[in-house]
Amino acid sequence: MTNEHVGSSFDDFLRDEGILEESTATAIKRVIAWQIEEEMKAQRITKTAMAVRMKTSRSALNRLLDETDTSLTLTTLASAAAALGKRFKFELVSVS
Repeated sequence: MTNEHVGSSFDDFLRDEGILEESTATAIKRVIAWQIEEEMKAQRITKTAMAVRMKTSRSALNRLLDETDTSLTLTTLASAAAALGKRFKFELVSVS
């Protein structure tokens, strides 16, 4: 009995299962949410204060910080970054 996935990469496995893009989006969102939360902690900014800085609701901020909710806009990300005195840097890279 041979395993068809032995020797393949994890990305190959996810691609074969049809979930590579979804998994990648979730991983990216987890990192973004974590980075925003860590910066909020570092600057001692509460969720309420952050929402005010972003000119949005607390529930919208909670969706941004929800690591499983991958439906967010670049405008929301830019607003969060500006509220923290930061900016996001995005880059399109080749798939290896």
